[in-house]
Amino acid sequence: MIDLHYWPTPNGKKVTILLEEAAIPYNIVPVNIGRGDQFTPDFLKMNPNHRMPVMVDTAPAGGGEPIAIFESGAIMLYLAEKVGRFYPKDLRGKYAVTEWLIWQMANQGPKLGECGHFRRLGDKQGDQSYAVRRFTDEANRLYGVLNNRLYESKYLGGGEYSIADMISYPWTVNWKIQGQDIEEFKYVKRWQEELAARPAVQRGMAVGADLSGDTSNLSPEEQQRRAKIMYNQRARPVPVT
Repeated sequence: MIDLHYWPTPNGKKVTILLEEAAIPYNIVPVNIGRGDQFTPDFLKMNPNHRMPVMVDTAPAGGGEPIAIFESGAIMLYLAEKVGRFYPKDLRGKYAVTEWLIWQMANQGPKLGECGHFRRLGDKQGDQSYAVRRFTDEANRLYGVLNNRLYESKYLGGGEYSIADMISYPWTVNWKIQGQDIEEFKYVKRWQEELAARPAVQRGMAVGADLSGDTSNLSPEEQQRRAKIMYNQRARPVPVT
């Protein structure tokens, strides 16, 4: 059984899409990132970077103790190799998929995340116009990278649907919030519509829809505390021995 420590964000939905596509039995363990569940001692034992998702495989190949893996890209590589699907075995195909998976982790996710953050922030923390312009333009550049790849190839890793597509798709569904016009990216739109029609993608994207809840009734003090958790984290000190 797979235990997925999860909250319904694009980084979590990448993994639930793969779990659904591969028909792997799994259990969702909610990690309320607004409340700060990712900083509990038990969670930090699994992920010292205090970010979800974290996957725990209670029945790893070859037996032995459960294995915990953090970082969505590493989780997807593990699961794809576990089931022998969605990750090519031939050298060229394997590294074409790996390139795009790492591209997503290093470029698309971080930059589109910053884009969304600064566009939501508005003028609450002073003039953010440079940051909004900087990351909206970078988002546009990255959509262009995707568009050119999908002009050349049906899927990101080549001719076959793979974990490279699953890991990138959830970050593209909010193109409006990211200040983009999907009509500018004909081939991304084609790919996006195809993936959105897949039943397993639909199920994976829907996981945890009931978790987020309404935070508008929280006290101003609690809202401020949660904002600090989400956006003003600093280094955790090494434990005193």
